[in-house]
Amino acid sequence: MLIVKGLAGGLFQVALFAAFLLIPAGTWHWPRAIQFLIAYSVLVSFSIVALALVAPASLEARLVAPAAKSQPKADRVASALLFTSILAFMAFIPIDVFHLHLFPAPTLGVSIFGAVVFLAGFGVMLLTLYQNAFAAPIVKDQADRGQVVIDTGLYSRVRHPFYVGLLLFLIGLALWLESYASVLAVSVVFAALVARIHAEEKTLQETLPGYPEYMSKVRYRLVPGIW
Repeated sequence: MLIVKGLAGGLFQVALFAAFLLIPAGTWHWPRAIQFLIAYSVLVSFSIVALALVAPASLEARLVAPAAKSQPKADRVASALLFTSILAFMAFIPIDVFHLHLFPAPTLGVSIFGAVVFLAGFGVMLLTLYQNAFAAPIVKDQADRGQVVIDTGLYSRVRHPFYVGLLLFLIGLALWLESYASVLAVSVVFAALVARIHAEEKTLQETLPGYPEYMSKVRYRLVPGIW
């Protein structure tokens, strides 16, 4: 049932991305977008099955509803802003590619590089979920699940590796879909991420024993040596 629930959620996400890419484009004839959607469908399906087999707790945490009464108000607002910014980013790509043409299209080599960055970002997000069984989509007290501070693996380098993967995923996607303007638009998602990170860390400092010490140990949120 966990796999079925995960696959249903994954396919819904693919359908949502398809709607926000293809409807603003005004056409189904967009090979790059279709290729992305097919590749993403395969990656998501494989990842869900793999997590269900090797890290079911991580998959279960990720399938929690994206909103709950126990969720702090600040995180609820920040999560809504982040979700909205990602969908707006997805819709902006076809608007630029098919209508605005703000910059010349990237070369094939740059687009292929974007595909590599997209895959790397997806890999970082997947590895983060594997390493952290408490990486739920909302911030809340998970004492009932025995939540502890995760400070190994990617979490020994930065405090929010999943968001690093998300930014790489979006930048790579923009390049693959041939929109330099959309690479710049990632800054909107980044701003929403900053708000989400501040809300998340405030809650974790209050509810998760050892998190303040972890913040002192791992100083950087997203980029080692910078922030």
